[in-house]
Amino acid sequence: MQRPLRAALGAALSLLCLLAALALEPAAAAAQLHAHADERGQPVLRSLESLRDLDDQSWQVVAYREGPPGGPLTLRIVGYPGRVRLDHPTALQVWSGRQHWELDDITLANPQLAADGRSAAAEFDLAPLIAELRQSRPLRLVLPGVFTELPVPPFVVAEWRSLANG
Repeated sequence: MQRPLRAALGAALSLLCLLAALALEPAAAAAQLHAHADERGQPVLRSLESLRDLDDQSWQVVAYREGPPGGPLTLRIVGYPGRVRLDHPTALQVWSGRQHWELDDITLANPQLAADGRSAAAEFDLAPLIAELRQSRPLRLVLPGVFTELPVPPFVVAEWRSLANG
């Protein structure tokens, strides 16, 4: 009689340990969208991530929407000033499996970036990519002459997709 009780207690203890481990496991990455007002008081919703290219260089990647849902979607890529100089216009190439997009360089349309002599940032029209994406699959960004591949994980793609309606 004691042996079945010991086995039942052992099974119950194992189940409790498993449930505790699952409860302590970090949740799946959730969208980290931040809302704020720009200098003109217009609402801005953004996703900010720091990503590393295949050469282990760090890049700040900011996707944002100005105004209400349906407003312009922009992707800003920022390198370390003094280490990189981004020439404009240079289209951003985006790959997902066999799919390919070229995002227009709109950096010079932003007066602040156009006047910034460090040339460490570039902006791209993100709307055509978001309009065609049906899933939050990983992306590979290529900026000719700057980086050969900057991987974008699925949770970041999900954040970008939620900007359009968020």
